[in-house]
Amino acid sequence: MDHECLKGMRLLLLNVALGMGTFIQILDTSIANVAIPYIAGNLSVSVDQGTWVITSFAASNALVLPLTGWLSDYFGRVRLFVWSVLLFALTSFLCGFSHSLTMLVICRTAQGAVAGSLIPLSQSLLMAYNPTEKQGSAMGFWSMIVVTAPVLGPIVGGYITDVYSWPWIFYINVPIGIFSALTVWFLVKDKAGDIVRNPIDWVGLFFLTVGVISLQVMLDKGKDLDWFESNVIIALTLVSAIALVYFFIWTYFQKYPIVDLSFFKIRNFTFGTIAITVGFLFYFATTVTIPLWLQTEQNYTPFWAGVAVAPVGVASMLLSNSVGKYMSNFDLRAIGALSFVFFALSFFYQTNFTTQIELETIMWNRFFQGFGLAFFFLPIVTLSLNGIPKARYASASGLFHFIRVLVGSGFGTSLAIELWTRLEIFHHARLTEANTIYEPSTTQFYNYLSNFSTRFVPGVIDRVLDMKIEQQAYMLATNDLAYLAAWGLLAMIPIIYLCKRVAPTSSQTKEAMH
Repeated sequence: MDHECLKGMRLLLLNVALGMGTFIQILDTSIANVAIPYIAGNLSVSVDQGTWVITSFAASNALVLPLTGWLSDYFGRVRLFVWSVLLFALTSFLCGFSHSLTMLVICRTAQGAVAGSLIPLSQSLLMAYNPTEKQGSAMGFWSMIVVTAPVLGPIVGGYITDVYSWPWIFYINVPIGIFSALTVWFLVKDKAGDIVRNPIDWVGLFFLTVGVISLQVMLDKGKDLDWFESNVIIALTLVSAIALVYFFIWTYFQKYPIVDLSFFKIRNFTFGTIAITVGFLFYFATTVTIPLWLQTEQNYTPFWAGVAVAPVGVASMLLSNSVGKYMSNFDLRAIGALSFVFFALSFFYQTNFTTQIELETIMWNRFFQGFGLAFFFLPIVTLSLNGIPKARYASASGLFHFIRVLVGSGFGTSLAIELWTRLEIFHHARLTEANTIYEPSTTQFYNYLSNFSTRFVPGVIDRVLDMKIEQQAYMLATNDLAYLAAWGLLAMIPIIYLCKRVAPTSSQTKEAMH
């Protein structure tokens, strides 16, 4: 070990500062989503153009994640974290100060790039400077931030946008970022570690940049451009596929690769990455569609839609510290499997939702789902990265989170919305077929509205009926996604058990996490 662990108040301050630096980065992945209509209106652009605010951040953020290992070697972990947070605060201020869409997209791209390393870096630094006996609790605290920040994003973003104005969703990052960066630098600047400056693989970096950015833009804009009916989407797909294939081939033969793909030779890393990526894919599928369904079909405001889904973070906040502290006493595969069971049960219950569902019922179901989230993230991360040497930990963590974020969150969100829409079309067609003049309930509906008011002429009644059918179709589509998620998560349990059993001891934790 090349440094001493911190103790007492200094350790507490460090953990809080690292957590806050990570929190604002994860929060910004979702906080802007609900403000897009306001941003678009204020900057005099269409809502479709306004979505580039999300796409630009996601693309640059995904690109930098797998480069974390190389960047931390080149600049040093502490220096990289401090400068990343300071630059994140600066670019956040510039985002709020933007007076045109072009400026805002440029600033969001820079913001996503400088924030790309924060998740794996904060995880690595937490484990490096916490004593062995406190590492589980520290990771529990970190896990709580990772899983609750995306849930809080829409709520905080909706409230700030309604009460103040959209620039403040970016301005709030500035004081938090400055506090985080200065505190970390003050506490561990003399323990910054060695710098290793290997040659830069410019060719690999070029292929990775082109491949990842093309893939992310394709995923984010696919629904808006009608997927492969658009030449733009076809071109982006081909460019991404060719660039990534060349990247993998080129990287395989490099002595100093920009991304170390040899981690996939480790069984736990490979199957753990598959399990957490698919788990996040199904989790985000419902996390995205439920608020969207509530707002578009159930007449919820963005704030109340956020409130409806927020209880998923309660159990995680209450249990994450205990999970981190005591998980070494159990088989991590069993804990991960338990999380998938909790998830599946909550999704099976969700398949019974109707359009008359009450807010309290949704909140209770999301609260129960939170138990799955509490047992999900940290045990599987530990299972996947256990045994990785200290010198390679940042590289492994960056690659691990890159796949989780790009596929689990990015691809999962795009796939979920597209599948949700197509399922609605399917159910809308089936329900319309059933509503004929020979169906008693349809005739009764027409007679009721006709007798209720003279305002309901046949054309108006047809539109009212179509709105009702659409509402039911989206409800059925939402339930179908929940049903698919439940069975998909149960199917991941055998994948977890393909990993080798890990029950970390103190010495193993030192080796893997320090």
